Amino acid sequence: MADEAKAKGNAAFSSGDFSAAIGHFSDAIALSPTNHVLYSNRSAAYASLQKYTEALADAKKTVELKPDWSKGYSRLGAAHLGLAQYDDAVSAYKKGLEIDPNNEPLKSGLADAQKALAAAASRPRSSAASPFGDAFSGPEMWARLAADPTTRAYLQQPDFVQMMQDIQRDPNNLNLHLKDQRVMQAIGVLLNVKIRTPTDDTEMPDFPSPPPSERKRAAEPEPKPEPEPEPMEVTEEERDAKQRKAEALKEKDSGNAAYKKKDFDTAIQHYSKALELDDEDISYLTNRAAVYLEMGKYEECISDCDKAVERGRELRSDYKMIARALTRKGTALVKMAKCSKDYESAIETFQKALTEHRNPDTLKKLNEAEKAKKELEQQEYFDPKIADEEREKGNEFFKEQKYPEAVKHYTESLRRNPKDPRAYSNRAACYTKLGAMPEGLKDAEKCIELDPTFVKGYTRKGAVQFFMKEYDKALETYREGLKHDPNNQELLDGMGRCIQQINKASRGDLSPEELKERQAKAMQDPEIQNILQDPVMRQVLIDFQENPKAAQEHTKNPMVMNKIQKLISAGIVQMK
Repeated sequence: MADEAKAKGNAAFSSGDFSAAIGHFSDAIALSPTNHVLYSNRSAAYASLQKYTEALADAKKTVELKPDWSKGYSRLGAAHLGLAQYDDAVSAYKKGLEIDPNNEPLKSGLADAQKALAAAASRPRSSAASPFGDAFSGPEMWARLAADPTTRAYLQQPDFVQMMQDIQRDPNNLNLHLKDQRVMQAIGVLLNVKIRTPTDDTEMPDFPSPPPSERKRAAEPEPKPEPEPEPMEVTEEERDAKQRKAEALKEKDSGNAAYKKKDFDTAIQHYSKALELDDEDISYLTNRAAVYLEMGKYEECISDCDKAVERGRELRSDYKMIARALTRKGTALVKMAKCSKDYESAIETFQKALTEHRNPDTLKKLNEAEKAKKELEQQEYFDPKIADEEREKGNEFFKEQKYPEAVKHYTESLRRNPKDPRAYSNRAACYTKLGAMPEGLKDAEKCIELDPTFVKGYTRKGAVQFFMKEYDKALETYREGLKHDPNNQELLDGMGRCIQQINKASRGDLSPEELKERQAKAMQDPEIQNILQDPVMRQVLIDFQENPKAAQEHTKNPMVMNKIQKLISAGIVQMK
């Protein structure tokens, strides 16, 4: 249950619904209060809502539960940074780096905390600058955006540069551009905060968000153009690498466009070219795998997914990208299983994907694969001839009063043919003889469900209800069966026994022990409870005791009398 709540929290977080994520993580924590990962996840959700006090409390709990886990200190540092507690942030990041010296998020967070600390020390106390002012000030902003592999490509897009210049002039203009996912990504890089955007876990290539339309603030003059940020000093090798990555992204965009047009051959060409230019982005492989999947080239799809997983582990790629590649491979294996009838490989692959990232879509695909495997096994096991033979063996044991052995053969008969009402009817009779009334009732109801005209189902169900002393229900069952066979003697005899027991209660002929037992059983019946809680019926019962004239009027109402009869049968009410 805790894992389910955690999965829901992760899904809500991924979709940007941080409040819902907090709720799910809180539910998971209530079920598993010593799981440090749950506090870490909830800390991230609180930080995403800028609730840094709550984020700090959860980060401290994370570190308390798992002091040797570097990510806990990353959460702790981020929370302190959000609260402008720069000394504490620096200390937290340093402790994390003592555990994992090569952890890039911790290094980046430490650098940010140290810069913020230095800026705070040099800033006049009376300054009322924007809380984001430092992040967007000076050439450092451009340097940090150029250093990050994600935002580096955005610097080639004029509209993005213009928006960032607008924010740099006045950080309060940030609100004007928050809908642009590139700006949100830039904020994450500049503030060292993980900005989550909705992800697509369906079998589609990973399309970037389209660039926003030009935005201009009304009633304001067009801002004067500012000079482009000064380029950083880079080596020839770095410049070439940057150029190749930019060209690879263009190829990916072209591949995405071709995919949307279902021009799969062209899409593959573009993704392959992107991969040649930049082999450090496994999305080119997973996108090409998605195209192969659409084309029905499942072997090629699986090959690309395997390469993506292997390369992703070498590059320490985001675990969600690894999970996506595994999920895509599992989907291809399911497609192949429809011919090979081998669902085991697909199930194993989906399980591996879930260990990387518990994505709801992957979990759904796993459940579907397991269901398909089970249905296939049932189809392969289906054999009506053997089912009839097993049912006959069960009948022989039933005649010999060897009921457990009979149940065994009836069960095997149903495995061979789960649509045979006779096997359910016979097994219900066995369960009744063994005193297993709930199992007998379930089989009798299944028998009636499969064939409502098969009257044996009604005699079995009525017998179970009679032995359970639910005489009113048994009487209704026998009456229902007589609609299909009015002259059936078993049903008629069953009705007679029920009426005899009901009349016995009506006459007050029950012994004190019988009356007490019947009343105790009746009080557990939801229908009896509803009748007794009904204000109208309570007044009716009072009238029967105190107002004979009103009681006489009540007897003319069939619904009222039916409920009274149920109370009489249950021993709750006695008529004198």
